Amino acid sequence: MAATDRHPAALALTQALSAAELGLPVIPLSRTKLPAIPSPHHGEAAPVRCRGACGRTGHGVHDATADPTAVHALFAAAPWATGYGIACGRPPHHLIGIDLDTKAETDSTAALQRLALKHLFAIPATVTVLTPSGGSHLWLTGPPDRVVPNSVSRLAPGIDVRGAGGYLVGPGSLTAHGVYRLAPGAAHLAPAPCPRALLRLLTPPARSQYPTGRPTQGHGLVHFVLAAHEGQRNIRLFWAACRAYENGFGDRLAYQLTHAAARTGLTEHEARATIASAARLTMPAPRSVRLV
Repeated sequence: MAATDRHPAALALTQALSAAELGLPVIPLSRTKLPAIPSPHHGEAAPVRCRGACGRTGHGVHDATADPTAVHALFAAAPWATGYGIACGRPPHHLIGIDLDTKAETDSTAALQRLALKHLFAIPATVTVLTPSGGSHLWLTGPPDRVVPNSVSRLAPGIDVRGAGGYLVGPGSLTAHGVYRLAPGAAHLAPAPCPRALLRLLTPPARSQYPTGRPTQGHGLVHFVLAAHEGQRNIRLFWAACRAYENGFGDRLAYQLTHAAARTGLTEHEARATIASAARLTMPAPRSVRLV
């Protein structure tokens, strides 16, 4: 029996602590690659959008921490954990994960190389983790003032991106399909800075939402969302979106509000859902929300 089968929880904790020593926020994962600690809000009557403000664990990537005492506590709460996840987009590294999947009909590695040739950037030597399915994860670092969203096959088929609100399965983690391992020669590498041209592809510039010549319309609402602290982010976003829709420019401001909410720590999915709720509440008749 392999060592990883005898003491998976102990190994996962040891590896997670090693990552935390490098400043990487971690959470325990189960063999399914999902967060190991169940939500404390499971079974509650009304949907709860809590990201740890309640003071309990079980909020997925929002529990991620690099504090060794807190890491021990997380794994103590999930003795069945067999791996660990590393939160992306968080300081000090602002990690970006490029997930190169392997499927019979796609060659994601070749697709990334084609993107590099087309947009004139070099794929840097960086931390690379091999997945049990034969794919790989490239670790890159981003600037603190840019929010990289999660995406699935947006760059090219088979290339997924892990950014703010996402996480990467850490090397050494045991899953139902096998173990994630560092690629040969990657053990002594640090995550390389994301090439500027690639960063532009990962964070498309905000398109103008003000075709009527009113560039400051909604500017204060966006800054109201950006000023939100933990525990008030969703409330501020909902309030701002309601005011925007009440004044007739909700659709035009939706992209800006989503981007601002992501900078405060909400995921893009959470932000879109909140803005859609505001639209349903304030619009006089049912209609869809166009998020650009």
